[in-house]
Amino acid sequence: MGEKRSTGFYILTAIFIAFLVFLYGPVITIGILSFQGPTGGLTFPMQGTSLHWFQELFRTQMVGDIWGSFQRSIILGLTVMVITVIFSVGAGMAYRKKFFGSTPLFYLIIASLVIPSILVSLGVGLIFSQLGWEVHWSTSGLGAQLTWTLPFGILIMFAVFNRFDKAYEEAGRDLGAGPVQVFRLIVLPIIAPSLIGVALFGFTLSYDEFARTLLTSGSRNTLPLEIFGMTTNVTTPVIYALGTLTTLFSLLIILFFLTFFVLSQRRRNKKGSDAGKGLV
Repeated sequence: MGEKRSTGFYILTAIFIAFLVFLYGPVITIGILSFQGPTGGLTFPMQGTSLHWFQELFRTQMVGDIWGSFQRSIILGLTVMVITVIFSVGAGMAYRKKFFGSTPLFYLIIASLVIPSILVSLGVGLIFSQLGWEVHWSTSGLGAQLTWTLPFGILIMFAVFNRFDKAYEEAGRDLGAGPVQVFRLIVLPIIAPSLIGVALFGFTLSYDEFARTLLTSGSRNTLPLEIFGMTTNVTTPVIYALGTLTTLFSLLIILFFLTFFVLSQRRRNKKGSDAGKGLV
């Protein structure tokens, strides 16, 4: 006889299932409706099934600049990712030792997380306008998104370096390694999994960001802004097909980083195993 489940267990299970439905139900619904037939609309019931609306995405659209906005989002996401990783690692290394003004600087960095995103977007846009600079997705949009991704990346690296054992670095220096060699050959391989997490976090936050880009992208939309604009003009399931493809693209990016992480771990383990055999 198995152990009898308590009433609380079933209540928590029901709450968890409801949470999953609330979280993934809209995405699944959009995915299903994107396979409507040529005469299908934006709601159920389904009018046949086909790939018609996916094919429409690759034809010239009367409204919107889908592929141009997609390209801009990719470029912006990759740029944000690289800058976030570099600055997060630098900040993590710098904060390993206390320096003058470190505490106020830390709170100044984190403060952008508690400021409403739309206010950040408005403020950055106003600053660029007042200084006479062009409001553009690659300049003001980049700056606005970094106020969102950098604090998260820095917090992650703080947690990583707080658990980092300095004995590894000391051993490298005892063997004659310089500061650059210690960082490249010892520190970087150890924190590599966390760097992959920061990179993935930075890219996905940028790729999906709406509010902080709304007033800082200028005349050229990123993909989230383009999709929002299409909701007021497009009345066919083509917008659902676009949503399905962008969701799949996000999942592929996550899968790519996870695969890279697994392969890197296996390579490191193999090197360690070969080194151990050589000692024997």
